[in-house]
Amino acid sequence: LAAATLNALRRAPKALHQRGCVAMAARGGDLSFETLVSDLETVMKTKNCGALIIRLAWHDAGVFSNGALKGGCPNAAMRFTDGGEGSFGANAGLPDVALGLLKPITDKYVPALISNADLWQFAANVAIRVMGGPSIKTRFGRKDAASSAESVESQEGRLPDGDKGIDHLRDIFYPKGFDDKAIVALSGAHTVGGCKLERSGFEGYWTEEPLKFDNAYFKDMLSKEYASETTAKGCPQHRNAATGTIMLISDLALLSDPAFKGHVERYAADQSAYFADFSEAWVKLQENGCSDLRDSL
Repeated sequence: LAAATLNALRRAPKALHQRGCVAMAARGGDLSFETLVSDLETVMKTKNCGALIIRLAWHDAGVFSNGALKGGCPNAAMRFTDGGEGSFGANAGLPDVALGLLKPITDKYVPALISNADLWQFAANVAIRVMGGPSIKTRFGRKDAASSAESVESQEGRLPDGDKGIDHLRDIFYPKGFDDKAIVALSGAHTVGGCKLERSGFEGYWTEEPLKFDNAYFKDMLSKEYASETTAKGCPQHRNAATGTIMLISDLALLSDPAFKGHVERYAADQSAYFADFSEAWVKLQENGCSDLRDSL
């Protein structure tokens, strides 16, 4: 076994160590941090699923709150679809499609090398880098939920709605410990991926290169004109006629408040500044509600 794998197993509980050794033997023992990275990179490049995996990590971690609502953490509770987070409307497409794409990696590495909760966050960071974004350090040690009972009570007040404005964004993000700068930086994740009508009620891509992680989201917001429309599901959004790209109400709301707009303008002008601020806010999001995280598996 590789040294990194042995070290990971030594730090794990005895029962996990024993189960992991049996699983690794059955799979040929070829499990290491390096092979995990390689396998994740292959999935992101061949399936073009990076944006969906980022959404998976975001919604697993983003339920944390320390305001009127308490608790929540990245614990992979979405694995269970009998109730809880696996049944939230905001998570449509994640328990089936996203986890289906990760299933070969999950079957290979969990729990022998990594927990589901750690895998989801780490996979998102690999996706961000593969798509051209910043290299973000992942810390490990998140614990998996044992059932849907370990979910938060509801998505309401914990995950943002795309059809609401500035006040709503602050109500959602301030209790997570984020300021206006972090809210804008995290919103920039919309530079990749898009909305699917059957999942969210919204439809379209935010940028013309939805597989490229850059600052195009902010550039487009400032330079393009968007007309209001209503989707076939009755959801209000905005679309640029020339490119077909969209912005949600919560996106364009970033231009309605000077405290937000200044960050939009800065990120549009300086991608490195955006990457730095996004990385800081993203790591905080990934670690909210967690304790005893470590630097390596």
